[in-house]
Amino acid sequence: MRNMNHRRGPEQMHGHPAWGEEMGRQRRHHRPFDGEDPRMRGGRGRGRGHGGPRGRGGPRRAGRGDVRAAVLLLLKEDSMYGYQLMQTITDRTNGAWRPSAGAIYPTLQQLEDEGLVQTTAEGGRKLVTLTDSGREFVEQNAESWGDPFAFAGSGPDLRGPLHDLHGAARQVQMSGTAEQLAAAEKVLTDARRALYLILAGDDQDAGTDDPTTES
Repeated sequence: MRNMNHRRGPEQMHGHPAWGEEMGRQRRHHRPFDGEDPRMRGGRGRGRGHGGPRGRGGPRRAGRGDVRAAVLLLLKEDSMYGYQLMQTITDRTNGAWRPSAGAIYPTLQQLEDEGLVQTTAEGGRKLVTLTDSGREFVEQNAESWGDPFAFAGSGPDLRGPLHDLHGAARQVQMSGTAEQLAAAEKVLTDARRALYLILAGDDQDAGTDDPTTES
């Protein structure tokens, strides 16, 4: 017999129909940014974006594109609907970050489950407001989070150079000799390490290890 519960639609998400319905509406009108950083994809289950205040385990530093931190900081300013949050994040970053409905609504659900936000139904939509506990949590931890909106004016767009690099690597892959392929592999490996050293900042002088190198 076919299992009717094999797939859950958005209307069944976490047992809260209104969240799923609202997410479904926004997905029909909102296209995720093509270059969206995976860290921007909110929701449960993985990554630094959801270290969570469960047990008040201490502050967690947010990075650019941290959905959870962005939502909490915006709700500290004012109550908002889910779509307002998406639009405000886009505006704050001059369009550099366009979080999808699939990032915002699961994050809101998690925050509601944790007691950090509460919702009020208005005309078929949910107005999201920080609870007293949520406001206290933001005030205690916001400084340690950094600025999740630090996309605007943050420097050149790397997608063009990345595209060009990928094209050059493909040309070598298709027509290079064995020696040329080996040389290209070394160039790419060195470039990867150099990029990690840029992120490491001052630690590069202390011999920061390549995070991708297995011990």
